[in-house]
Amino acid sequence: MLRTTMPEPTNKLPRNIGILWDLDGVLVDTGESHYQAWAETCARYSIPFSREAFRQTFGMNNVKIVGTLTGRVVAPELVAEISDYKEQLFRRTIRGRVQLLPGVKLWLERFQTAGFPQTVASSAPQANVDAIVDELDIRSCFAALVSGAEMPGKPDPAVFLEASRRIGIAPQRCLVIEDSVAGVEAARRGNMKCLAVTTTNPRSALKGAHLVLDSLEDLSWTTVGSLIE
Repeated sequence: MLRTTMPEPTNKLPRNIGILWDLDGVLVDTGESHYQAWAETCARYSIPFSREAFRQTFGMNNVKIVGTLTGRVVAPELVAEISDYKEQLFRRTIRGRVQLLPGVKLWLERFQTAGFPQTVASSAPQANVDAIVDELDIRSCFAALVSGAEMPGKPDPAVFLEASRRIGIAPQRCLVIEDSVAGVEAARRGNMKCLAVTTTNPRSALKGAHLVLDSLEDLSWTTVGSLIE
């Protein structure tokens, strides 16, 4: 649990702001663990896979990832089997090894102290979301943990719109923090402001975001205020 007392924002921000955090690549750097799990899974199921394919599909849910990698519609039963195999590999890999990315702890605390409701809004299966949040002991920071695994995948905004609904904040009053191309597009489609970090993709790939930072250590209250006015 995060308990450090943080100062209130110095600029007079409105209170009805929702903060929607993506999980992988934003709260934690799990990209390499996902890559290794997908590489082993794709080898097992004879699915073409590469670093570039991983980069292009990172942030999508598993239904979209499998469809994109195979280039065809895959039977739901097989998608579920592939997904379960991959995610079990992933959860075994990360156990005891996940850490918050730079600046995340500070801003979780600051937003919590300021009274801004926060959610995780991720394409990851609910079991992954729960495992990572509990491993890091940050569940108390969030009003909701929303998995988009059973929703239309990013760049569809469904997971962000559901997160907005659960915290009772209008989409246009929500700030999405993302790292993937699909996630940035989903935020824009959902009529939300988007802050992107370059954990997974270069700045050039994230140009659809309202702001791109190399790290949340570079974020300030002034910048937050300029994004949500």
